[in-house]
Amino acid sequence: MVMPRFVRPKEGDSESSPNLYVANCGPAVGLSFDTIASAFSSFGEVKGVYAADESGARVIVSFLEPASAHSAFIALNGRPCPHLGGRSLHIRHSILQPPSCREMASVPVSLNASDLNIPGLYLFHDFISVVEEGQLLQAVDTGSWISLSKRRVQHYGYKFCYDTRNVDTKQHLGALPSFVSFILERISLSPDIPETLDLDQLTVNEYPPGVGLSPHIDTHSAFEGLIFSLSLAGPCIMEFRRYTAGSWVPKTASISGMEVENPNSCSEVSGKAIYLPPRSMLLLSGEARCAWHHYIPHHKFSPLPVLALVDWIALVMSTTVINMLQSKTWP
Repeated sequence: MVMPRFVRPKEGDSESSPNLYVANCGPAVGLSFDTIASAFSSFGEVKGVYAADESGARVIVSFLEPASAHSAFIALNGRPCPHLGGRSLHIRHSILQPPSCREMASVPVSLNASDLNIPGLYLFHDFISVVEEGQLLQAVDTGSWISLSKRRVQHYGYKFCYDTRNVDTKQHLGALPSFVSFILERISLSPDIPETLDLDQLTVNEYPPGVGLSPHIDTHSAFEGLIFSLSLAGPCIMEFRRYTAGSWVPKTASISGMEVENPNSCSEVSGKAIYLPPRSMLLLSGEARCAWHHYIPHHKFSPLPVLALVDWIALVMSTTVINMLQSKTWP
């Protein structure tokens, strides 16, 4: 899958970037993202802290204002930071550059769901820990896989029927596996998620390197209004499209068991993209769930060869049609 690239700004543009690349800093050296954000917040409002790569020792600190990033750079670059255990930080200004492939050429990549301005789209960074991620991957690996044309899946709770693009509620596979119990509890304890939420369907999708996901809206009759997707093993970039009413011709097709419209016949489309880091939880609800197509571009090769060895696994949890009578809304 594609990792977003943070690159050096052009000469003279350093002060216009709100992002800093910070080395010798991150979970691998005992510093949580919250701790890092707190330390840098003395220079201005921090929008977020993100892994710069898979090392765990390099992060991107994203400020709301470029001036805050420049102040932090002047104060901390090459100097020990007392709020981070006295570690000497190696910092440079950085900008987010979309992948150099044709599909993403005109779509900027966002790090936060709020930047996309899509109602009902939420992204929770570091929803699980590195240790929990490893335990989940180990548990999933022992499960029974179903091979599709380009990927593998596992079904729990209810099986999604790819030929009918629906769920047979008469064939209950049993309770969700114990390895997701802590995830369900964490979701239920969130102050922002409705207490009546009852997740009873789980699909594990394994996407090999280069394999993406065609533009689609998940079948309305098979899934309810909230869909949670937990990213494991590697990062990816997910794109969103919304077609202007009347500018496309519906053409229902079966791509990986989803409802798909014909995006190639559309002349008016809004496109946006977001970076999904490992261990992040994506929530589709409301407009994001029902009005925007989401997809992961297919790639014959990865722009970053080191990532060609990294699969992307998504745990997708939802409610099925049997809960449709329950009223569930998202604030």
